[in-house]
Amino acid sequence: MNTDSPEPVLLEETHGNARILKLNRPAKKNALSGELTGAIVSAIDNANEDASIRVIGITGVGDTFCAGADLSPTRGRDSAADTIERAVQMVTGIRVRCQKPVIAGINGLAIGAGLSLAMCCDMRMASSDATFHPGYARIGTSPDCGLTWSLPQAVGHERAMRFLLEVEFIDAEQALAMGMIGEVTPADLFAESFLAYCQKIAQVAPLAATQTKLQVTQVGLPEDLEALVRNELRLTGKGLASDDGKEARRAIFEKRKPVFTST
Repeated sequence: MNTDSPEPVLLEETHGNARILKLNRPAKKNALSGELTGAIVSAIDNANEDASIRVIGITGVGDTFCAGADLSPTRGRDSAADTIERAVQMVTGIRVRCQKPVIAGINGLAIGAGLSLAMCCDMRMASSDATFHPGYARIGTSPDCGLTWSLPQAVGHERAMRFLLEVEFIDAEQALAMGMIGEVTPADLFAESFLAYCQKIAQVAPLAATQTKLQVTQVGLPEDLEALVRNELRLTGKGLASDDGKEARRAIFEKRKPVFTST
């Protein structure tokens, strides 16, 4: 047995007709690396093709759901094109290609692209310990991974704009009141409750669930979701590369207010 082998970045568990995917980078707060994003895409596609699976759950290992994109210098040498393609495949894979309900179990912090991942899912339930933060404007850029579509669809235009630009943490009860999530469960019961809910939805007749998702997804679906996600990521990159984006990240590191110079 090779004890030096690293753990997979995504754990997969099957409970009856429910497939549970667990983001497994707790040391990095489950930040989305290229490897993890690719693993999510593959796992969703595989579960969609497995006739025995009727529902897919996504949650995090540790005290965080997902702390956003991994922006660390050691994340790898992925090209911008590769990053964009994986993000497109993740968003469209969950919401469009996958014919089965996908449920996010938000066990802790969801920020930036981690929040986007949760909002891609068809349903969301959260631990009472969960917190939510838009992330993007704080680092001087705009949302990606479908959030400019999925968030307003869930909470409405003004609530989405306020949340994204006020750049404040909200707790699970506030997220519930906004319509960002559908249920809050006590933290000590969350893992058990999340699995139980996934199994409850898995009891629905498969054809009923598939047809319902197909029809509900069409409501408010952008004419070209892939193009929307690609444009989001292009603008996110532009913001990060801008002088204001660099200043925003310096200010976070130096624990001070940023001084923006762009007009």
